[in-house]
Amino acid sequence: MSGTALQERQSETFVLGADAEVETLEPGIKRQILTYGPDLMLCRLWFDSGISGTVHQHPHSQISYIESGRFRAMMGGKEQELGAGDSVAITPDTDHGLTCIEAGSLLDIFNPVREDFLTTGEKA
Repeated sequence: MSGTALQERQSETFVLGADAEVETLEPGIKRQILTYGPDLMLCRLWFDSGISGTVHQHPHSQISYIESGRFRAMMGGKEQELGAGDSVAITPDTDHGLTCIEAGSLLDIFNPVREDFLTTGEKA
């Protein structure tokens, strides 16, 4: 995608959470794309207790911040239980995933923007 086309792939300057669409990715997981520009994206996800996200990898840098609940996160073969206020940094092309121990929500920050989320509704 050209630099000009990437610049056009940007959310509004101010995004109100109450106005941003919430999509169901699969039973027990919902996602809300909050704001994004060519180099950065912020999403909120909600998980029901007992739900496991598929272990996957992508070429993006990612930081996940736990807003509420408890999760068992796996990144690069290491595991850690995380709760509200905890975070994990995920390096590009590294296997990662999580299991929700207690229903909760998290924020995912990606660099660069996840074009796949904007064009095809990808779940990873």
